[in-house]
Amino acid sequence: MRKALLSFIVVIIMQYEYAQTVNHWETAIYSYDIWKYKVPTSNLPSNWNTLGFNDSSWPSGKGGFGYGDGDDSTVTSYCWSVYTRKTFTVTNKAKLVAAILNIDYDDAFVAYINGVEVARSNIGTIGVQPNYNTAAASSHEAVMYSGGYPDTYTISFSNLQSILNNGTNVLSVSYHNLSNTSSDLSGITYLTFGISDNSNFYSPTPSWFTPPAQLDSFNLPIVKINTHGQTISANTNIVVDMSVINNLSGVNHYTDTPNDYNGKIGINIHGSSSAMFPKLSYKVETQNILGNKNDTIVLGFPKDNDWLLYAPYSEKSLLQNVLAYRIANETGHYASRTKFVELFLDGVYKGVYIWEEKIKRNTNRVKIAKITTADTIGDQLTGGYILKIDKMTGTSYVGWYSAYTSIPNSHQIMFQYHDPAYTDLLPIQRNYIHQYVDSFETVLSGVNFADPLIGYRHYANENSFIDYLILNEISKNVDGYRLSTYMYKDKNSKNRLLNMGPAWDYNLAFGNANYCDGGNTVNWAYNFNTTCPSDGFSIPFWWNRMLQDTMFKNNLKCRWTYLRQHQLSDTYLINMIDSCVNVLGYSIQQNFSVWTILNTYVWPNNYVGGSYANEINYLKNWIITRAHWIDNNLPGNCITTDVGALSNPFSATVVAKIFPNPATSFISFEFEKESNYMIAIKTIEGKNIYQTILNNNEIQLLIDIKALSEGIYLAEIQDVKTKNIQIIKFVKI
Repeated sequence: MRKALLSFIVVIIMQYEYAQTVNHWETAIYSYDIWKYKVPTSNLPSNWNTLGFNDSSWPSGKGGFGYGDGDDSTVTSYCWSVYTRKTFTVTNKAKLVAAILNIDYDDAFVAYINGVEVARSNIGTIGVQPNYNTAAASSHEAVMYSGGYPDTYTISFSNLQSILNNGTNVLSVSYHNLSNTSSDLSGITYLTFGISDNSNFYSPTPSWFTPPAQLDSFNLPIVKINTHGQTISANTNIVVDMSVINNLSGVNHYTDTPNDYNGKIGINIHGSSSAMFPKLSYKVETQNILGNKNDTIVLGFPKDNDWLLYAPYSEKSLLQNVLAYRIANETGHYASRTKFVELFLDGVYKGVYIWEEKIKRNTNRVKIAKITTADTIGDQLTGGYILKIDKMTGTSYVGWYSAYTSIPNSHQIMFQYHDPAYTDLLPIQRNYIHQYVDSFETVLSGVNFADPLIGYRHYANENSFIDYLILNEISKNVDGYRLSTYMYKDKNSKNRLLNMGPAWDYNLAFGNANYCDGGNTVNWAYNFNTTCPSDGFSIPFWWNRMLQDTMFKNNLKCRWTYLRQHQLSDTYLINMIDSCVNVLGYSIQQNFSVWTILNTYVWPNNYVGGSYANEINYLKNWIITRAHWIDNNLPGNCITTDVGALSNPFSATVVAKIFPNPATSFISFEFEKESNYMIAIKTIEGKNIYQTILNNNEIQLLIDIKALSEGIYLAEIQDVKTKNIQIIKFVKI
């Protein structure tokens, strides 16, 4: 069945298995050679693919085989399958140290050398010959007729030595259709050998053939996954083996003994739009020998069992997610820890990946209370919940629709239960968090939304909303606020407010999207609904509404001003990018020798640089230009004496910290150094309601605030010696 070739899918898949050194490559079989072929109407003998099979009654024809695409030298009638055989000669098999099958097909195939299966795709079980009328598992479009490149399958040195004969050999391929009434069928195959010395046995490789990288050593940790012939899918979790090599020397070899992890994992494909790329991301669950979840320290991360092997592909800097999460971390928030690794899947090198934490509730990730089925009343019912706004894909898209839409007739916004999942929550618990978010939205949309006591601050942590906005705006995240958008709520006794985060999924940020103004360094990402009103996933009204609040705008301005002097300064941002590039080292070259896309448009690139250096320069120039535009266009007025105070109450870089915040009975001041401090508590309007002086030998102060009414207050801290003043905002609940 014909399927339109999506322009953003790059179909070249260069794979390589670590083997002996290749001197050069030569092609032994071309698709346009003369092959023996048969269009069967019943099952063939099981030895049809062996050297000893008599194919003298089969017709001969020039490859490729099939119909409907215009790429077929031998055209067949409508059929279930076409079986093909081609002999070739091996003079000295010891010198053939690697082999590559390049196959372009519609819709499935199985390939054999001397009767031994060496590759298959989209059909059946490895090692089991499909029947002549076995349908492909799904539609797969051939691509060479439209200018694409064939898929690549590597045969290792060890397999070659056991399969090949010195003398005559046979390559056999069966191509299978989606149905016998499908409008097209294609089978195009090339066989190319890697030769260990200057010997010449065959012919030059096709012009499109790109030799795979010679992979000897790596500066990144190596992750090796062995599926034992199983297929990794999106919906089914399979159990496989994983080993991790992470030497203290910083130099890792494929053949080194695993020293970081060596055991079972569950694995399946991760992602929505990214799952269309040939470089796939994987969800990983570390398991014990009984198949149960097993909390494990991997690559130095805190112990857990849920992980992600993320595949940076369209973001050719390889950095977008890492950069966003690092900014979130360094501005005081949890975001996934990350580490660059090299991935080998069934011995095939897959390039640079990012080992990262999945979003979940626990003490090392989203640190909120655990809610159980026993938590049905009082404070226990009030937390902890992680919600998200996202596409309705995967297993967690159960929730409720917002009663408020940002623009008329826009797609309704769904709040999804993430952790705990819908099925792990009782109805009373689902209803509680549903009603809490409804109340927040109702108040935010009301006339008193900006009131410090009864407005949205009664429900939402303003600081987290400010920092979430800043991250989405400096990155101009085209998915920001509307997809992969997480929020969480703890128990009231700990922190009763709704918090934004953790940050997630920024691969289309930092100028890497050529649609909906995503690549432009000007304009606001929170105005996406106006920029792209026809998009099916819109942004909640929250951000535009909060920006109608003068206090929010002023606090936002203060926070931005502080961060531009510290974690988001031009120098800090450039150094952050450079440090990541330095960690990647020569793995950059290895990755792009496999994924040869630096000079190719990959959806939705706003820029195609042709080299990695150009991609990094583009990223640097883009983020600095973007930051300067925000400098000049961010609304609000920062009127505090010290911008580090009001805007950074949770950072370790300030003179003092207040906790808890929000508070109910007491607030504690903790100072970084001994000095004489004058501390005053003021209302948000500036009225002084408490004042004291801290002596030189004191670095902590506890103040009783039970008599204060609920609301927002300012703590003004002055160093008597230096006269520096810090102002910290806190909330009494």
